[in-house]
Amino acid sequence: MTRARRAYPAWLWVPVGLGALFVLLPLAAIVARVDWAHFLGLIGSQASLDALRLSVVTALISTALCVLLGVPMAIVLARGSFPGQSVARALVLVPLVLPPVVSGLALLYTVGREGLLGPALEALGWQVPFSTAAVVLAQAFVSLPFVVISIEGALRSQTETHDDVALAYGANRTQVLTKVTLPSLAPALISGAVLCFARSIGEFGATITVAGSLQGVTRTLPLEIYLRNNTDPDAAVALSLVLIALALIVVFAAGRPWRTAAAAELGELLGRRSTAAAAKMEA
Repeated sequence: MTRARRAYPAWLWVPVGLGALFVLLPLAAIVARVDWAHFLGLIGSQASLDALRLSVVTALISTALCVLLGVPMAIVLARGSFPGQSVARALVLVPLVLPPVVSGLALLYTVGREGLLGPALEALGWQVPFSTAAVVLAQAFVSLPFVVISIEGALRSQTETHDDVALAYGANRTQVLTKVTLPSLAPALISGAVLCFARSIGEFGATITVAGSLQGVTRTLPLEIYLRNNTDPDAAVALSLVLIALALIVVFAAGRPWRTAAAAELGELLGRRSTAAAAKMEA
């Protein structure tokens, strides 16, 4: 008997099958509902193309922002020790459980004209609400926890042996971070960035609350689908399929080949460092 057959009882296939149907049937329903004869026309309107472009561009920007902020936060939470650390971790994860419209209201009362930062931003000539910047802000707010969770989980599953060796050979903490710690996080970083991008491109509630729905400015693809569903259901279904296909492409593009390559690169890096360390010891 193979290991795969010993790993789980056969009855588990029953809930597995039900779970698969639960996920696949709604997707199949979308595919079955598409008006294939007019598909290109339905998704080719200027409003649809503007929404698709805006969704991709803002999701990329918000993902980059989440990586820039989330990686340091995850490192400090995983490797640091400070008062209130558990509270800080809980607060970072709050956007995961907040209803999107609540997230949007929180942002609106932060950067809005009468919000906490509104007067200061207005004095600088910056109007964030109902602008493209508000779209990025909303996406980043709801997506940041995905990067933090991915990176922090990876760090907690690793030992600090290689960091300690690098410190012992005279590297400073910044060099350890950039040459040892960050390269070891490549697979987790890819996973976190993919989740962040997927969450950003599908964001709806927070976006419409803080940014509104202005074509070419704040109307992302989910908002366009929502509006089209009231006036042109066939177009809404076609655009929904585009969004599903985009999500699948993102997930597959960052799937096993990327993780395998990242793991191989990490192994090669650690191998080179071990060889160099051994050479120094012999010298």
